[in-house]
Amino acid sequence: MIKLRLDKSNSLFYRHFLPTRTEAATFVFVNALTGSTDHWETVVAPALRSEGFGTLSYNFRGQENSSFAQGVELTNDLIVSDLITLIDEIRPSRPILTGLSIGGLYAAQARARGAPAAGLVLLNTLREINQRIAWINDALPHYVATGGTAMFMGLMMPLLTNPEFAASVRDTFLKGPYTPLDPAHGHANLMRNSVDTDWAFDWASLDLPVLSITGLHDRVFRDPDVIDRLFALLPEARREDWDNAGHLLPLERPERLVRSLVRFGRDIET
Repeated sequence: MIKLRLDKSNSLFYRHFLPTRTEAATFVFVNALTGSTDHWETVVAPALRSEGFGTLSYNFRGQENSSFAQGVELTNDLIVSDLITLIDEIRPSRPILTGLSIGGLYAAQARARGAPAAGLVLLNTLREINQRIAWINDALPHYVATGGTAMFMGLMMPLLTNPEFAASVRDTFLKGPYTPLDPAHGHANLMRNSVDTDWAFDWASLDLPVLSITGLHDRVFRDPDVIDRLFALLPEARREDWDNAGHLLPLERPERLVRSLVRFGRDIET
């Protein structure tokens, strides 16, 4: 198991593979709050490596195999600082920061704070915190505290994903029993601090190629008018709207995601 040791109590688990083609980029995957390197490494990352790209996947402090000291709050600023530290330490070749959901915001914030990047991929990231999303964000820590991640994922899955995928995982999430999550657990810490995330990002300030992909079956975070307005602010961007996917693109449509990332990565090479 490879870890970047931040100090004796804090570390980041990661998996890094160098590109096998000259001038090829390295896709740096930034998780959602309940994400894992497994979400990328099952299909997406190996397929990209077969095309000659490098990959770097990692888990936030508080996610699986990444440790954090007692009393450390896993805030927006800490997560972004850790991403910058990881990139500075690993020095991936021509990094394309690729974030799922809130991970795309963390990636954009890292770039704004000086992280090197050849491109940025936003997967169901563009949003504003309106009354509906604020309610959901505020409710999730309570669901986790009451019944763990299984409870809130069981509740949210049919709203987040396409019907085919939701049907395929239904039995996994609707079986209980649900167990409260210890407030000291990493997922509880991440959820607790997520409500204070700063979503007021200046998207017009980005100075690199951006690919934004939205799954139309996302019934939780997708707001078409907001996405249209925020996308229009991006100086150098392309957009894809998928009618067969929802929020969890690496899990729902990994092969299609690979094709889009390969196109984007090769365009950046030229």
